[in-house]
Amino acid sequence: MSAQALAWTMLGGVLLDAALGEPRRAHPLVAFGRLARALETALHADSRARGLAAWTLATLPLSAAAGWLHCALWQWSAWAGGAFAALALYFAIGLRSLREHAVPVAEALDAGRLEDARAAVGRIVSRDAHALDAERVAAAATESVLENGSDAVFAALFWFALLGPAGAVLYRLSNTLDAMWGYRSERYERFGWAAARIDDALNWVPARLTALTYAALGDGARALRCWRAQAPRWDSPNAGPVMAAGAGALGVRLGGDAPYRGVWESRPQLGEGATPDAGSIRRALALVERGTALWLLAVAVAAFALAGWRHA
Repeated sequence: MSAQALAWTMLGGVLLDAALGEPRRAHPLVAFGRLARALETALHADSRARGLAAWTLATLPLSAAAGWLHCALWQWSAWAGGAFAALALYFAIGLRSLREHAVPVAEALDAGRLEDARAAVGRIVSRDAHALDAERVAAAATESVLENGSDAVFAALFWFALLGPAGAVLYRLSNTLDAMWGYRSERYERFGWAAARIDDALNWVPARLTALTYAALGDGARALRCWRAQAPRWDSPNAGPVMAAGAGALGVRLGGDAPYRGVWESRPQLGEGATPDAGSIRRALALVERGTALWLLAVAVAAFALAGWRHA
């Protein structure tokens, strides 16, 4: 796929997501979830090797098949290959879904409906939403938007740009397995180790590019300062830079204590400035959307500049 074709197919995938959102029926990830559960049933053991084998069987054949099908379709017709690539990216990203889940939280907070806001935020975070006050609801939703901007949008765009449909499929399947198996529980401590570590590795570069994107589109100096000072204190090697830089870019205070399974856990502070509210959620969404536009523009400029250089 040429650089120009890459730019057009990336735009096509993002526009499909904007127009259609996540499929309501027959989502490929639902079928993949069934496959993953079947592999877990067949292979589960308190073993890192078994977990790695399950991850390999779940992800690599499907990713290779996506790459092979894209090449075959491209050789037959550039239009068919491009359409398949755009569809693959569409299924891998979730920008519209991010908005659809976060906006109801902001609307409920604006209207003073705390119980509705708690219910809405409970659909996108794992903490005990019923124990959150309005400020912590806003913080939870803002953190989720910033972190999922990296996981559900920018990382998928990065791997698509690098490896085409095969990269987008590999990333999305790996990210799904991390959500299913990447827990520090008795069942998954060893079996899910590979899923968690591989997802960390696949997100390492995209997370830092996301943090730079947030800095470029917000308060850059504060974003970089918060990234440098606060990210190392965060448990996740990728969520830390993303959320610290994002909170700094927005000029809002996030992080802090949060309730999980009935226990309040101490977490480092992220960002600095104002307390979070409904406006923080909307500004975080706008930051992710402007970042997506910036990435598409950067790929397009690079592609057409390369084409002009080759014809010079």
